[in-house]
Amino acid sequence: MIDLHSHSTFSDGSETPEELAQKGAEVGLSAIALTDHDTTASHESMAVACDKVGLELITGCEISLADSAFPVMRDGQLSPRGVHVLVYFLSMDPASPVQRLLTRLRQDRVNRNVKLVELLHTLGFEKLTHEDLIARAHGVDSVGRPHFAQAMFELHPELVGTEDELGAWGRVFSEYLGSTGRAYLPKTDLSIEEFVAAAKGSGAIFSVAHPFLNYLESPSPENIMKQMPAVIDSLKQRGFAGIESHYGSLPSETRSLMVKLTRDAGMIPTGGSDYHGAFKADVRLGYGLQGDLNVPNEILDELKDASRLATSAR
Repeated sequence: MIDLHSHSTFSDGSETPEELAQKGAEVGLSAIALTDHDTTASHESMAVACDKVGLELITGCEISLADSAFPVMRDGQLSPRGVHVLVYFLSMDPASPVQRLLTRLRQDRVNRNVKLVELLHTLGFEKLTHEDLIARAHGVDSVGRPHFAQAMFELHPELVGTEDELGAWGRVFSEYLGSTGRAYLPKTDLSIEEFVAAAKGSGAIFSVAHPFLNYLESPSPENIMKQMPAVIDSLKQRGFAGIESHYGSLPSETRSLMVKLTRDAGMIPTGGSDYHGAFKADVRLGYGLQGDLNVPNEILDELKDASRLATSAR
């Protein structure tokens, strides 16, 4: 069993790389990808920790990119869709084009967060401060929406309730922080095409994360069959090798349907729990939200083969 989607304290997870590696070994993983947002700074610590517990580590990252092929309506006009993309086997060289773009994405995130604090102030969350968020995230580059939500719960329960209430986290994202929320701000205008081009020939492999959250309002079988084939084909044409079909927060029937559509397109059905520790307390590393996630080991073999082909195609 493998898990190709997890987060640590280097982005918006609650556990250190050391704690994450230990938990991966305890739940029986054979390999794990630490996919912190817009950074690979956690890789060195994670590599040491995984080596100690005998867990294979896959170099990974989750990045925020703009997709103009499937625009959304915002403020009365069409705008590129913000999507999350998983990248595996990316270069760790700080001077590489990929790492330079990650630096740009982290700065975009910092700029977005400053504006988000200002916007939330206008919506009544006047106690929020950028300094408090940085302290919660243990660094300015690590501040993510879960840190905003945590601060909103603690500082303004009169507006959003407390985080231990049923459905509280989903509500604060749908009403404020998510893509349809009143305080949503896109993180970047860096396009999918620009990032894929920068990684060409390096062996990096792209897979769209949680495709339903990115592209569908509802993951019903009807919506999936009607809309996802076009999305999958478009991403394949733009250099993606995978689709996160084995996504840990979806029921098994939906995962099976997505695996079929991905295989039909000649792509790799990647998968993972999207583990964030205490920030998503009901999501288990390796097993997901439903508790029945089991990403097959052979998926990793397919990704390695694809990476070798991508490197040889230089």
